[in-house]
Amino acid sequence: MNRRTLLRTAGVGVAGSMAGCANLFQTRTVGRSPPMVQNRPDAVYVPSHVEGMEMAGMAKRGRLRLALFYSFPHRFWLMGGGTAKRQKKVEIQSEDDVHLMASAWDAKTKRVLPAGNVRIALSKGDWSATRTMWPMLSQNMGFHFGDNLSLDGDGTYEAEVKVGGLDFRKTGALAGQFDGTETLTTTFDYSQSTKEDIAYRRLDDRKGERDAVDRMDMKMPVSHVPKRANLPGRFRGEVTTGDAPFLVSTVVDGPLANDGTYLLVSPRTPYNRYPLPMMSLSATLTRGGETSFEGALTPTLDPDAGYHYGTSVDGVASGDELAIRVESPPQVSRHEGYETAFVGMETKTLAL
Repeated sequence: MNRRTLLRTAGVGVAGSMAGCANLFQTRTVGRSPPMVQNRPDAVYVPSHVEGMEMAGMAKRGRLRLALFYSFPHRFWLMGGGTAKRQKKVEIQSEDDVHLMASAWDAKTKRVLPAGNVRIALSKGDWSATRTMWPMLSQNMGFHFGDNLSLDGDGTYEAEVKVGGLDFRKTGALAGQFDGTETLTTTFDYSQSTKEDIAYRRLDDRKGERDAVDRMDMKMPVSHVPKRANLPGRFRGEVTTGDAPFLVSTVVDGPLANDGTYLLVSPRTPYNRYPLPMMSLSATLTRGGETSFEGALTPTLDPDAGYHYGTSVDGVASGDELAIRVESPPQVSRHEGYETAFVGMETKTLAL
């Protein structure tokens, strides 16, 4: 599939994923979003509106794949620690032209790289701009890197993107991959008129409900974690904190286990099963009142289990108790609908 075909296909998929009746879509005026939802729950909720996006360009280097997209400028929230009071809302500025987004994934396993850092340098003639993109989570795209920025009008832009090495554990076919910084380049055409044709729909009849909009059909990998039935190992149970389900399993064979018993904890968003990266988790495993393990859970990316947190333990028996502590909630920035969730996360105990 060539780039032009992919651009056209992606556009159809994005619009189709939000389809209802064609007249629900309207051309959006640049720069402002509808009013915020009032009385937002401390949970995932349906945002005030949903937007499509335009494919900007693609690049590859070795097994690394990168795609750039743009849409209308967005409001979003930066995390500043463990409480909602320390969040910083990023408002749309008058000079903002687009919300630029980047997604990186492994060509072999099709796993999106749900952490790290991305720095992008844009140029067009004598004009240039450089930006470190925020790691972000949105309901219709999942994990990505993004930010609002101004451009130099219509035209062709060159993008040089530096994707930093991943400093967490990688297993199976991902072991030893993406440890160093890679630089990728691509070009894309931008026009105000093309942006104004991007699908946009207000959700006045659903906004504020405890639910989420569907993920877009992007015709490329999207960050996700396995369903319960597809988690490796033996499923042990589930707890919820901060509106995030935490699924627990134990694995005794394969790369994760490493000739032992591997305790796997898979936090995810409700509804869309996106991973929750950039957390600090610890656990205590007890048997008959005696502690058999106490310590940190290691962020890990595995081809089968996806992004999760885990550790090796000296076996797990029926009746053991597992306490999961969130030392720091996900520090990933959030689009509207996620900013009130995954913040106040209490310790939860599960009987295995």
